[in-house]
Amino acid sequence: MLRTNISARALSGGLLDVLIRAGLITVLVLFCFQIFHPFLNLMLWAVILAITLYPLHNMLKGKLGNKDGRTATLIVVIALALLMVPIYLLGTSISDSIEGTLAMLKSDSLTIPLPNEKIATLPLIGKPLYAYWVQSATDMSSVLMKLMPYIKTVGLTLLGKMAGVGVGFLLFIGALIIAGVLMAYGENGERSAIAITTRLSGPERGPRITELCTATIRAVAQGVVGIAFIQMLLVGVGFVLMGVPGAGLLAMVALLMGIMQLPVILVSLPVIAYVFATEGTSLATIVFAIYSLIAGMADNILKPLMLGRGVDVPMPVILIGALGGMVSGGFIGLFIGPVALAVGYKLFWQWVEDKPQIDVLDEQPPDEQPRLDSANDQPPV
Repeated sequence: MLRTNISARALSGGLLDVLIRAGLITVLVLFCFQIFHPFLNLMLWAVILAITLYPLHNMLKGKLGNKDGRTATLIVVIALALLMVPIYLLGTSISDSIEGTLAMLKSDSLTIPLPNEKIATLPLIGKPLYAYWVQSATDMSSVLMKLMPYIKTVGLTLLGKMAGVGVGFLLFIGALIIAGVLMAYGENGERSAIAITTRLSGPERGPRITELCTATIRAVAQGVVGIAFIQMLLVGVGFVLMGVPGAGLLAMVALLMGIMQLPVILVSLPVIAYVFATEGTSLATIVFAIYSLIAGMADNILKPLMLGRGVDVPMPVILIGALGGMVSGGFIGLFIGPVALAVGYKLFWQWVEDKPQIDVLDEQPPDEQPRLDSANDQPPV
């Protein structure tokens, strides 16, 4: 009886110690996550950029005297130089479009043609639509006064979204700088990643999981996000140089469609039609049309080059990752979402396909067991 009480006390004391330790560890983890949470998207995108650009870093390192810091700095400087000019052009185009729209509304120079009388014969909405259209064409100021609260709400929403895009670009630049620091210590980072996955999954699965995550990140970052970003720059620069209204916004739509694996030419074709309708047929419009068509279909050439050696991920996974990342993380989440969801998808299927090994005892069949000698009960020699 005394021994039973001692065992119960030892068990309850051990359980209490485990609960206290687990509680303290949980509090520490939550506290650390709360501190790190504001920098989560920034660091995730920095790690993605570092993993994606690290092969280029290794290729250039030998030509620069095996200097990791110098090579990483060169890559970051060149990337920033290539990004700043298109970003500046797109930002200028967006601001000019907003200023032009506000100036047109203030000057009352917006004119709407009178509607066709056949519109009034449409069922249900014909007469209200015709009356509203006539009022807009004849007395635009009164219509604007009625719509001003809605216009103000929509305008504030658009300005908030554009501010979020600007913050996203700043985070993108900051992540690129941090990625340069990570690339400078790439060998230590690779060893740390293998050590962490080995600790979590064992010495056999750890390196394979690290290689799978690295291949997936590079495949999605290069073949999906990278191609969409390149197409956005190509299409946006053409729109800006041609003076298309809202060129920056149209370029952002092209970026979103490219990440969602939709053809960017769906944006280029209406713009080409608009340019021909407003500018007429000339050498400049023909060159712009050819350039926009090539830029809109550039993914057909870039995907075999950048995604051919990557890991295949279904398009719905990329689509859900892009939309979910944009909703949860804003502009920078548009890039992080597809990569993170693709890594989770590949790890899940790796876990499904990696069946546990069953240890089978090497037992000899009964027929092959050594027979005992009936005389002295000893196995025969």
